[in-house]
Amino acid sequence: MKTIIITDSNCDLNEEYLNENMIPVIPFRFNLNGKDYIDDFGRSISHKEFYDKLRKGEMSTTAQITPFTYEEVFKRYVLEGYSIIYIGFSSKLSGSFNNSLLAQKSVLEELPSADITVIDSKSASIGQGMLVCQSNDLLKQGKTKYEIIEWIENTKRNVNHWFTIDSLEHLKRGGRITSANAAIGSLLSVKPVLNMLNDGSLNVEDKVRGRKKSLRFIYEKYKTRVVNPEKQTIFIAHGDCREDAEYLKTLVMNGTNPKKIEINQLGPIIGSHTGPGAVVLTFIGEKREV
Repeated sequence: MKTIIITDSNCDLNEEYLNENMIPVIPFRFNLNGKDYIDDFGRSISHKEFYDKLRKGEMSTTAQITPFTYEEVFKRYVLEGYSIIYIGFSSKLSGSFNNSLLAQKSVLEELPSADITVIDSKSASIGQGMLVCQSNDLLKQGKTKYEIIEWIENTKRNVNHWFTIDSLEHLKRGGRITSANAAIGSLLSVKPVLNMLNDGSLNVEDKVRGRKKSLRFIYEKYKTRVVNPEKQTIFIAHGDCREDAEYLKTLVMNGTNPKKIEINQLGPIIGSHTGPGAVVLTFIGEKREV
């Protein structure tokens, strides 16, 4: 049976890469200032326009992927003869993963011979995307479904996410962090630095005064935690602040010798919670903190 890797639009991978590698993407939805959108790689609303609207004070909220939507996608590929690996957004940050489990159960009740594995990536954004990319590489190398699943489960908590944002207000509104944690961002010029914990939840690691210092802080974390950078693609994603992403890329390139560095845009699902100006660095390194 052929294996197919499926993910959701939170992965923040390049649409061209996903299309070239025939990786189906289940879209999240979001509501911006009262209007509903599908997260479709900027076709309905460009990333630039989305972030500009946030800068003007418009509000964006996200909706979970429904069990019915998951069920439709899973059933389609099962009927086409595929064995499915779905790599989903961290269950600590969204209820969507639980909906994928409901859909898996429903499809198996109707089609008992279906082979569907749903995996909680314990990751978000381009960290989730990194797992998708490397799993796809393993698939192209001829690895079996179970070898790929084993690699994901053994690796996902080694995917480091380090990022800085201009304000914690958006994360507080979405319930991703507490009001107490958000209060540190109210200080003048303080740029919060966050990371992903072992269970897939967010942690405010530190507060750094000044944008460049926060980016250098992330780089220092990368330098001390990365494992075999010369053998992996390092991912950087940004919320409409390409220059800051390029600055971080320069730090990484000058300080280590990564195989490759990819810069992608943060889509509106993560962007709704981080706001404009987020910069995320992801890599495989030491196991995350508990």
